[in-house]
Amino acid sequence: GNYHEIWGGEGNRQGMNQINNGTSGMIYAIPFGELDEEDDDKRDFDVATSNTLRNFEESRLLNCGVVVPDGFGRVTKLTKGFVGMTVDYCRILAAAVLSGNYDLVNITTFSQNDNSSFAALNDGTIDVLAGVRVEKKHDFGSPPSTGGVHFSTPYFYGNETASDDVSFFSLATREDDVMFSSFVNCVVLATIYAQENYITRRNDKFMSRVSLFGNDFEWALRDAIAFSGNYDQIYKKHFGDLWEAERGRNYLNEDGGPQIYSFPGLLVTVN
Repeated sequence: GNYHEIWGGEGNRQGMNQINNGTSGMIYAIPFGELDEEDDDKRDFDVATSNTLRNFEESRLLNCGVVVPDGFGRVTKLTKGFVGMTVDYCRILAAAVLSGNYDLVNITTFSQNDNSSFAALNDGTIDVLAGVRVEKKHDFGSPPSTGGVHFSTPYFYGNETASDDVSFFSLATREDDVMFSSFVNCVVLATIYAQENYITRRNDKFMSRVSLFGNDFEWALRDAIAFSGNYDQIYKKHFGDLWEAERGRNYLNEDGGPQIYSFPGLLVTVN
């Protein structure tokens, strides 16, 4: 049966175990746990298993693809709205991976209807693809020769109703580097975690250090928040100071409200 039937009726579901209909926030960070646990042997091992993280030590540059609407003009540091927020997530990731140097990022734009963005991700032209609509067809439907992709925790949700395919936007990475995919997801979660814990640009020192990715990235999450601030600061920078009702799903789910949703593109045909 479906999710409703598994639970045995609507009355048995409470809190987060309800389908979000677009009238409450869905921005939520899965608890990190102990990020700064000391384990020197594990530090060295984890860095060695991530080719992407190790390559940044030499290249000193993050190549970030940004998906933009058809006909969108030139992307600059002054770009606002959803595209501006997406570009900022590229810079946030650059700050995290390159010791706070958020400008060490090369932005390449792709039209939203141009599948070349995923080709560029899979062939290594870009390290990460931002602003991409989460659709599992890009993972399940990928031919074996190109491999799959990993989508981070969404940082922006569309305003569609629950009965439609809701749009989720995140950062996509290649599935063949699990450690880098985990790093990228941690960076997105860090912006949400910071808001949940009242951490801003001004008091970024309270952001946890992280030992999971090796000594070189111990302060990665603090460097990210030092540049961007928390999720609310990022959102307000690009959309203004809107009331929660005007933000749809794009505000903190701090009261345990509905969090259940389905990723679009689950039904795919693999040739």
